[in-house]
Amino acid sequence: MNDTSNTTNAASQSDIPQSVSDFMQHITDLCGGEHARWAENFNAGFANTLTTTVRRHDDGTTFLLTGDIPAMWLRDSSAQFRPYLAVAVDDPELTALITGLVRQQFRFINIDPYANAFNEKPSGATWDPNDQTDSFGPWLWERKYEVDSLCYPIQLAWLLYRNTGTTSHFDDAFVSGIRRILDVFETELDHSNSRYRFFRPNDDPRDSVPNHGAGGPFAVTGMTWSGFRPSDDACVYPYLVPSNMFASVVMGYVQRIFIDVLDDREIAGRAAALQHSIDDGLAHHATIHNAAGNAIYAYEVDGLGNALLMDDSNVPNLMSAPYLGFCEADDPLYLETRNTLLSQENPYYFEGDYAHAIGSPHTPEGYVWPIAMAMQGLTSHDKAEKERILDQLVAADAGTHLMHESFDANDPNSYTRPWFSWANMMFCELVMDYFGIHVKL
Repeated sequence: MNDTSNTTNAASQSDIPQSVSDFMQHITDLCGGEHARWAENFNAGFANTLTTTVRRHDDGTTFLLTGDIPAMWLRDSSAQFRPYLAVAVDDPELTALITGLVRQQFRFINIDPYANAFNEKPSGATWDPNDQTDSFGPWLWERKYEVDSLCYPIQLAWLLYRNTGTTSHFDDAFVSGIRRILDVFETELDHSNSRYRFFRPNDDPRDSVPNHGAGGPFAVTGMTWSGFRPSDDACVYPYLVPSNMFASVVMGYVQRIFIDVLDDREIAGRAAALQHSIDDGLAHHATIHNAAGNAIYAYEVDGLGNALLMDDSNVPNLMSAPYLGFCEADDPLYLETRNTLLSQENPYYFEGDYAHAIGSPHTPEGYVWPIAMAMQGLTSHDKAEKERILDQLVAADAGTHLMHESFDANDPNSYTRPWFSWANMMFCELVMDYFGIHVKL
């Protein structure tokens, strides 16, 4: 099932900043002979994002391809650049590149906060021209509303400030974009007040919001409604628990930015009210019980008593809660959830000769995701577990030295998406984590 889409280089090796080259050599030295394959894949992945996905614009903004799709996702682009923050602290050029991405993200949010992916130019290109939604425009590649698509740019904006001290991205477009995000999150506390609709006239229910794009039954819970998951698959139940966890965390970032840097108490107050509402909704509606009768987090709920026991590979997922900053990795409720998700109780947990890991309804049964494997390692305190996962990832690269979207747990030569920058950078982040190198939250 290999996807053999052509890749287009956006840059060359000469466009890699010296600081990045030096960092790659540092990782190589840390890996030594014992983990030489980690270093080989790290260097390939860490360079690949800069040499194949980056589009630098004359106005200082940065457009970032997701890989083998000619569009930029708000989610993917944030994750693609996050590991570079560990290097940017000592490199103004790299800081400027990341700053340009944040500025581009908030320009897009101001165009349409319900869209998940955008074109580099107002070309009118789109994933499916037959999509039925309440608004569309030439900048939009796709308009699947996902809570995490609005969380990630806030996270990147905060992490850029936290790790480099720069504040130039906190401009008028940023403030306007934050207001639009707050408007959407507040509106979607009760989706019956929303105009958002999305229906794709095909036979795949994963591509459309239920009820012909309007959404299925729900009760108001305090959480914010999402039409789609981070996989771009439609939610079965509209309160996506890990995305609400993420929304709670980034509302905390908004408060800190608008109190400590921009001094706008009205925006900070709206963010605080949203965070309180979401946290209350999570506390009262987001838990279920596993087969042993122990409380765990559900993946999705509707507030009417229906819930899904599962996890998906795309982040935010339940596995990523400590990585996002929602809880500690040794939180008892999280640990019980984690143990359940890494078992046959999770219908998307697959075991094969090459990996035991989480897959996704987005890809074939039995296919596991490097992103999910990296997240399992990033949220573990066990260094041996991290090492085992890294060894599995390099053994499953099908000789490409890069990560893929997913691969057959029994045959890594069968994989999806040969060019998937997000997966490459998650692998790189796990290597960094193994050696104690972290982006400051």
